Amino acid sequence: MQLEYFGVAFGRPADRAIPWLAEDAADDADMWVPAAESRAEIIEFHHYSAAHSDATIEALDLDAAGEVPWWLPESRRVTLHQILVHVIAETARHAGHADILRESIDGEVGLRVADPNIPARSAEEWAAYRAKVEAEARRA
Repeated sequence: MQLEYFGVAFGRPADRAIPWLAEDAADDADMWVPAAESRAEIIEFHHYSAAHSDATIEALDLDAAGEVPWWLPESRRVTLHQILVHVIAETARHAGHADILRESIDGEVGLRVADPNIPARSAEEWAAYRAKVEAEARRA
């Protein structure tokens, strides 16, 4: 996530391949780790991502303009300040598992009803996706 928000959005793309952005990447590959990927590889990629993000934050002013191409057109023009706040909130929600608690209460996924970041899948497609992620987790 941070490589895209602090890299792509500010014209500072990573100087190495991002696995989940590859043309042959599995659906939602940024949301899970394949069993074949080692713990050391995951940690190294995180360190790289953090250093790349830190470099962007250090190089740009808080009011530096960016664009988040995967957001809706009316909200994709941002500042570094906005992205810092967004990433802090996303990290708090996901790392704190607040999404899981809320989703178990209201049955919705994502930030809001009809969240454009959530893939449109039928119940059967979601079940197949969960089964695939579960199988990779068990293989690991």
